[in-house]
Amino acid sequence: MEDLNYLSKDFLAGVDEVGRGPLAGPVVAACALITGGTSSDRESLLLEILKLGVTDSKKLSAIKRNKIINKLGHQVESLKCDSLLEVGTINNCHIHVSIREISPALIDSMNILAASLEAMANAFEQYEIKGNGWILVDGNHKLRKSWSGAEQVPLIKGDSRSVMIGLASIFAKEYRDHLMKKLGAIYPGYGLESHAGYPTPTHKEAIATLGVTPIHRKSFRGVKEHV
Repeated sequence: MEDLNYLSKDFLAGVDEVGRGPLAGPVVAACALITGGTSSDRESLLLEILKLGVTDSKKLSAIKRNKIINKLGHQVESLKCDSLLEVGTINNCHIHVSIREISPALIDSMNILAASLEAMANAFEQYEIKGNGWILVDGNHKLRKSWSGAEQVPLIKGDSRSVMIGLASIFAKEYRDHLMKKLGAIYPGYGLESHAGYPTPTHKEAIATLGVTPIHRKSFRGVKEHV
């Protein structure tokens, strides 16, 4: 658990994103942040979170991800962007999660890598955190913003190596999957509720037959040919 190497400062954040590959829908990022208490308190709280089975969201079934979120006091259906969700506390030590998304239109104007990094940065900025700490970033890129006192640490396969990144990945994944189910009801015929916007043969065929919707990424291959 890489997190144990980063508990001595004022805060530790873990950020991750989901939805880079789909042809439709937003890219979603989440930031898990631990603050307060002693290093010992933080370690104890992280171990409690780890016991729930937190890891890379892609390695967990939807049922398992839902159970983890439920045990942390939340329901997938109630998850919202632009709010801070408390998911754990020991003494004066707290873990919160924030969720942010970048729209398909912005993805088209920025490119998907820039949009993913922007979403993660926005999720961290939502805390308006002060002081010194670390931001563990899933992948091999630092965020394209910097903050005084915040040191960024890219971690390849970070969602498997860090509890904080893994926790962020679970909330981001479940928020986005639930959102895509709702969008599937608004835009029937594309199967968004089953493939979450990813480029399956069924989805590609639906785009060719039904056309491009406002939630499709018009700069992506598989969509731009039909704009």
